[in-house]
Amino acid sequence: MQIKRKATAEWMGSGKAGTGKLSLDSGVLKQTPYSFKTRFEGEPGTNPEELIGAAHAGCFSMKLAFVLQEAGITPDSIVTTATVVLEDGAITQVMLETKVKASGLDQAKFETYTKDAKENCPVSKLLKANISLNAELVA
Repeated sequence: MQIKRKATAEWMGSGKAGTGKLSLDSGVLKQTPYSFKTRFEGEPGTNPEELIGAAHAGCFSMKLAFVLQEAGITPDSIVTTATVVLEDGAITQVMLETKVKASGLDQAKFETYTKDAKENCPVSKLLKANISLNAELVA
């Protein structure tokens, strides 16, 4: 089964003084503003790294739920935080922190299951993937 999801970014102006808008086909984000200040200076608003972190935390949590389900375990809760580190113009690290509440799970199996989820959630795989580009200059 193939699923396609779309996100659109529109940027106007220079890198530092310009502004952008992000939209998702789902409508969860619709013309959501972002800028140099929201990305690099802590001004309220979103930024690409925050969105990557949200995607990674959500994907990891869901993958872990599936891994646990396969082991016959239903978690009460999985809470994951992803901290995305941007330095020198590159994302250099994503730190996942997860807290899981589940009965019938020992530490050794827990570590095996979380490693599986980290290595096999689609966003983890994406961060190691080849990226294609189709670019068009419009008049």
